[in-house]
Amino acid sequence: MAKGIVTFDEKYCKGCGLCVDACNKNLIELDATRLTQKGYHPAIITKPEECIACANCAVMCPDSAITVEKID
Repeated sequence: MAKGIVTFDEKYCKGCGLCVDACNKNLIELDATRLTQKGYHPAIITKPEECIACANCAVMCPDSAITVEKID
């Protein structure tokens, strides 16, 4: 099964949480310990090694702040 590398561009992330709900593996959460420059809690991936590169999070993101790359 394909694996993925997920990156979040905090410049665009507004902490809406749609990616959290979209992740089938429950690997994304909002980082309550940090704020972005705009004052939002950014999305992070908690267990990147378990990502299956489905890209549901990137599709759901209204601000195109998420990039998913498939790796072998």
